[in-house]
Amino acid sequence: MSHKSVLLDVAVDSLNIVPDAWYVDGTYGRGGHSRAILARLNSAGRLLVIDQDPQAIADAKKLSEQEARCVVKQGGFQNVGQWVSELGIKPMGVLLDLGVSSPQLDDAERGFSFLQEGPLDMRMDTTCGLTAAQWLSQVGEVELAKVLKEFGEERYSRRIAAAIIKARKSKAIKTTAQLANIVAQACPSREKGKHPATRTFQAVRIYINQELLVLKEVLAVIARVLAVGGRLVVISFHSLEDRMVKQFVRDFGREVLPPHAPIVGGGKAAVFRALSKPVRPTVEEIDSNPRARSAVLRVAEKVREP
Repeated sequence: MSHKSVLLDVAVDSLNIVPDAWYVDGTYGRGGHSRAILARLNSAGRLLVIDQDPQAIADAKKLSEQEARCVVKQGGFQNVGQWVSELGIKPMGVLLDLGVSSPQLDDAERGFSFLQEGPLDMRMDTTCGLTAAQWLSQVGEVELAKVLKEFGEERYSRRIAAAIIKARKSKAIKTTAQLANIVAQACPSREKGKHPATRTFQAVRIYINQELLVLKEVLAVIARVLAVGGRLVVISFHSLEDRMVKQFVRDFGREVLPPHAPIVGGGKAAVFRALSKPVRPTVEEIDSNPRARSAVLRVAEKVREP
């Protein structure tokens, strides 16, 4: 399946682009959102694109060779604070398109999908860290069950963890098909329309890449580096991510006192305000891109410095 940027138009519209300002695409992927942002900037506008995936960075560098307004940085988007400081900028918008891109899912060698036979890798950055296979070869049963429960919301977490530990004693779990089969055999029932390994693969991927910890870090950084009046746009694909973004906006949006009122008893004014209800893909977009079906977009505007 070719890569299609999810909620492309609404995401870029939500940034409320000022043509001569700086923007950040924190998850470049294959550049669909980045190209749409650049199309709305004038000659003075600039875009910082970030990704930790070597293949995504290779694509981004090709874009930057043709487009002088595009600055490319490789690494986790939690480093955005360092990079905007080096550039001496205050971006007017940050876009985060979370999760796994279609090119990553479709490349069997990356190990993200249980639908294709491939090495059990799952790393966003293939140059460092443990692969999923390496981690599964050494993790304890209690910790594994906890990861499946917390990051996959898997109801059969203990049963699956026990099956994985038992299976690895006779043969190392090195491929996506091996893991998917173990999970399928361990599950006593199935969710309609969902492969039994879906939640396990999600949980392992999130753990391997520390995705929720990184998201928490980057949201805190964005609260500091985004310009007042700037927009934060986040597209998430599962409830754990969306819940974290929703809580962030809620916590930073609590207005105890008006912005210019004297601070009494530790009160403080809101830093962000939510700009709309969560946006989901249309039926037409889901029909043309089934991977968009679980996407949720949230938008917040920074109203004051923290």
